[in-house]
Amino acid sequence: MGKTSSRCVMIAVLALAVLAPARALAAPEGQMTWALHFSLAPTLFEPAETPGVVSPFMILYALHDALVKPMPGKAMAPSLAESWNVSPDGLVYEFVLRKGVKFHNGDPVTAEDAKFSFERYRGVSAKALKDKVAAVETPDPSHLRFRLKQPWPDFMTFYATPATGAAWVVPKKYVEKVGEDGFKKAPVGAGPYRLVSFTPGVELVVEAFDGYWRKTPNVKRLVFKSATDPTTRLVMLKKGDADVAYGLSGELGEEVRRTPGLTLRPTPFTSTHWVLFADQWDTNSPWHDRRVRLAATHAVDRQAINQAEALGFSKITGSIVPISFDFYWQPPVIPYDPAKARQLLAEAGHPRGFEAGDLWCDVSTTATAEAVVNYLTAVGIKVKLRPLERAAMLGSFRDKKLKNLVFTISGIHGNAATRIEAFAATGGAYAYGAYPDIDGLFRDQAGEQDPKKREALLHKVQQLIHEKVMFLPIWQLSVLTGYGSRVAESGLGLIADYPWSAPYEDVKLKGK
Repeated sequence: MGKTSSRCVMIAVLALAVLAPARALAAPEGQMTWALHFSLAPTLFEPAETPGVVSPFMILYALHDALVKPMPGKAMAPSLAESWNVSPDGLVYEFVLRKGVKFHNGDPVTAEDAKFSFERYRGVSAKALKDKVAAVETPDPSHLRFRLKQPWPDFMTFYATPATGAAWVVPKKYVEKVGEDGFKKAPVGAGPYRLVSFTPGVELVVEAFDGYWRKTPNVKRLVFKSATDPTTRLVMLKKGDADVAYGLSGELGEEVRRTPGLTLRPTPFTSTHWVLFADQWDTNSPWHDRRVRLAATHAVDRQAINQAEALGFSKITGSIVPISFDFYWQPPVIPYDPAKARQLLAEAGHPRGFEAGDLWCDVSTTATAEAVVNYLTAVGIKVKLRPLERAAMLGSFRDKKLKNLVFTISGIHGNAATRIEAFAATGGAYAYGAYPDIDGLFRDQAGEQDPKKREALLHKVQQLIHEKVMFLPIWQLSVLTGYGSRVAESGLGLIADYPWSAPYEDVKLKGK
């Protein structure tokens, strides 16, 4: 062998010696555990059933992928679709799918899967989205085309953000083979992690999928554990049984701050909280009287609740629409004024207050809802708190089974129109009633192509919602999350206006 050949062999050997450790380091390693503030249910695996809160996307970002979704630095990032375009007349949206992407079972991701996923979508705002679509076409496996009945400026807002789950793609052949119930028991997606095991209400375990198109995840195994009691979540974090713990409000958040090795991360996002006066359209209910609804609003010291429960990090907005949303209108502040509340109650015929029935809430919001109950009781509005587990709460809420007062939360992305559509317009998934003047203006804005004119219409809608006191707004939430000393990258805040760790392929443990 000549000198040149020997030199080439030596270079090749050295190259292999250098590359081998690099590949080993690049392989997913370790386990990262999250302590969740709600009970895990199979519906969280199902993009077709996103219910109008942001919680399911905590799981969807692990197991599944969307044509387009929020990612770091982009509110609408190309994902399973590498690009898209809109026709000049605004009637046709065409997506070009990324080539070579596979589901966890090895099936290729095709336009037919994307079409199937859109058509089976039945979650929040499904009707509003599908009513505008004339046809969904798949000219070939790499192209998906939507033809709209008329130009609709909100198509991408509804389709390509967590306003809905309609763009999240599941494998058509697999779903048809195992059925709807079978898919919930053993979901197959195209996300960075695949299902390993699931114990309902207790634990979900997922493992890195080495075929994920974007990048190989840093962490091999992710574990999500339900711990609805916040003190339990803090104990898990302090003992190292959890690396990230959500929803550590008030004193627990302060304890995280004081504990060496733990970090408190307030994460602002698009979750507004409010109380719905569910019976305001019932002429026999005290809540039918605007003065009573206004009295309740004056009765609640929202800033005091903010300081006690969120350490002052949440925002007092006075609206169900998040501040960062397009077409947001800032309402005047209704101040905390218990004397005014009592005066309004007396004027409405309730000088000694009244029995107001139940205030329903998600169990994770019990502390905040209980503070609201205490403030209402102090002015004579006697309310009983009724917490429900998340799945039961959302189901009863959507089926319009709840009465009196409902503590409502929504962290779904979108704009002012998407939030109003779901909660304040006729036919909305969670709208217990509506008003003709609001409905008329809402219909007008839906077809308005001029952004300035549309903004004016949506501002008027929000003004009417405020004037009618349809809701008692509490705040726009900042989640207080704690993480431990093993965490190098928590994923918190990487995606703007999103509260959970994501994207999961970017989370990282120290030394990994």
